[in-house]
Amino acid sequence: MDNKISTVGKVQTQSVKFEDRFILESGKQLEGFEMVFETYGNLNQDKTNAILICHALSGNHHAAGYYEKSDERKGWWDNLIGPGKAIDTDKYFVVSPNNLGGCHGTTGPASVNPKTNEVYGPDFPVITVLDWVNCQALLTDYLDIKIWHSVIGGSLGGMQALKWAMVYPERINKAGVIAAAPKLSAQNIAFNEVARQAIITDPDYQEGHYLKAGKSPKRGLRLARMVGHITYLSEEAMRDKFGRELKEGKLGFGFDVEFEVESYLRYQGDIFSENFDANTYLLMTKLLDYFDPADKHNGDLVKAFEPIKAQVLVIAFTSDWRFSPERSKEISNALLEANKNVSYLEIESTHGHDSFLFSEDRYVNAIKAFLGNNQ
Repeated sequence: MDNKISTVGKVQTQSVKFEDRFILESGKQLEGFEMVFETYGNLNQDKTNAILICHALSGNHHAAGYYEKSDERKGWWDNLIGPGKAIDTDKYFVVSPNNLGGCHGTTGPASVNPKTNEVYGPDFPVITVLDWVNCQALLTDYLDIKIWHSVIGGSLGGMQALKWAMVYPERINKAGVIAAAPKLSAQNIAFNEVARQAIITDPDYQEGHYLKAGKSPKRGLRLARMVGHITYLSEEAMRDKFGRELKEGKLGFGFDVEFEVESYLRYQGDIFSENFDANTYLLMTKLLDYFDPADKHNGDLVKAFEPIKAQVLVIAFTSDWRFSPERSKEISNALLEANKNVSYLEIESTHGHDSFLFSEDRYVNAIKAFLGNNQ
């Protein structure tokens, strides 16, 4: 399908301010907050065709379309959202918010704390997936949507979809849990800690008060992104894309960029460090570490899934070693044991964890069938 023809086109960011005090899972509170979001397609008369898109760790509200025609960077899920695509905007009203703690318009560490009239910085409270889902529920009320046709996302987005089905079982018909896990492994927590340490030990971090000091820990954020990006790709994808190709065609016998993969990682790190807030990155990696729906049920995932009423689709990708298919099977097996309506699909892919961003035919067809199936 020609993505240029099937794009949702030019989109605009919307925002809403919630004035009431918002209590976080930690017990801390915010004196209201602002949330930005985008919408694609049209809400039908009985408001039954709405789909909520949940973004991953470094994602935001810009999931599809573009802001200007000259903008080559379309939304992060533009491959899947649009007319005739997996999430068909000719059929569905799609809502994509930027979550609390973000750095793209929604209240977060770079926002002004109304109590001090200074940016929150490191004083912004630690948040959880439950906090995100509760914020999204407020947005649901604001849009006057009684029940989501589906809540869907990849990676951390899939974890939100699962949490939605657990916490608001009466407000969601279908949950799309893609390239996710029931909780992080020790290895994944370790990767996140290395990323956080890269940021925190950057001299420009200034104990989190870098904005007040007129600085930015770009070096640390750059390294954090490089570490993360390695985990998103598979060995096969890196081999096919870069191999051991030399940037200049010969060895330089030094420590500057020599291999194409080094150049790629540095470029990705540079771009990210210019467009993302370091305190937000710390918050979101910790939020990911904390996710464990079975924690309040003595580790019993089956018990944790008892409230779920939604139809659930669990999708995994063979080359994803960050959240491997075995982790998705843990989710689907627990749902089966809890007698829930669940389907599991494992897709051959070479893109690693990033596979959920690509419009592979079997993947697209599975989502289309799932969203269109009213059983």
